[in-house]
Amino acid sequence: MTMAAVLALAVGVFLVRLAGPVMRSRIKVTERSETLMKRGATVVLAALVVTGALFTDGAFAGWALPAGVLVGGVLAWRRAPILVVVIAAAGTTALLRLAGIA
Repeated sequence: MTMAAVLALAVGVFLVRLAGPVMRSRIKVTERSETLMKRGATVVLAALVVTGALFTDGAFAGWALPAGVLVGGVLAWRRAPILVVVIAAAGTTALLRLAGIA
């Protein structure tokens, strides 16, 4: 059952990605619409980050996790290597939790 679901999702993702280049020549999108779609993707990604950083199991995650995400976000914005970003974010969260800040 799980393998069938994974394969179905893989095929779906492939078809969606293929639709872009195939439909690009058939559908004309205005510059304004393209800008709005790009901004919409950014808003959805930001919403996922915020909900993932602030909530765990439907409740507030505490201060350690958002602090770690903030540190990782700042380092990513400053174009630090991904390994540094991940280690710093995880380290920040772990140290704050070790200090008793949930």
